[in-house]
Amino acid sequence: MENVIISASVLSADLCELGRDIRRAEEAGCRYIHFDVMDGMFVPNISYGIPVLESVSKAAKGVLDVHLMITDPIRYIKAFAKSGADIITFHFEACNDVKAVIDEIHSCGKKAGIAIKPATPASVLGPYIEMSDMLLVMTVEPGFGGQGFNYDMLPKIADLKKMISERNADVPIQVDGGINDVTAGLVKEAGAEILVAGSYLFKAPDMKEAVKKLI
Repeated sequence: MENVIISASVLSADLCELGRDIRRAEEAGCRYIHFDVMDGMFVPNISYGIPVLESVSKAAKGVLDVHLMITDPIRYIKAFAKSGADIITFHFEACNDVKAVIDEIHSCGKKAGIAIKPATPASVLGPYIEMSDMLLVMTVEPGFGGQGFNYDMLPKIADLKKMISERNADVPIQVDGGINDVTAGLVKEAGAEILVAGSYLFKAPDMKEAVKKLI
């Protein structure tokens, strides 16, 4: 699985040294920088938003992978697109019209991803596979970094991979939550191609070695 992409979640970075930590992650081999946005409504936590993304976009050389954990995300698509996002992923559970949000993202010239929480079945993504650029399976409850991996999500990843294959679609599966050198192999075997890692990377004594282990 040499084509696996590692997306470094800056939720686990040192915010006082965010530019430095982004450079560390990219130099270690992370092709994506994962930027979590939380509004305190859709998830019980608040992270950071548009002004921080604007600063991150100046520091990051790779793909800015923006994960919106916010209610009614269509309201902010243009702003995040303008602030430097390359991929904008929103939650299926957070909006009334999934297609409208995808269309809004594409109208901004960005890639669109759909995320689902652990309790949401993979089947809900069926109607949107062909119009999406990425599908994200949460392997923890969204809202906080450093949580333990939910092994019950492995069959869901496999089910989603089967759905994508049956449609002959070229849509990668991203997995976010509890990714380390043990769980990485399991999610890749189930069909994931993009792995989000936070605390495992930023707390590693040698981030480059940590990335190699994930790949």
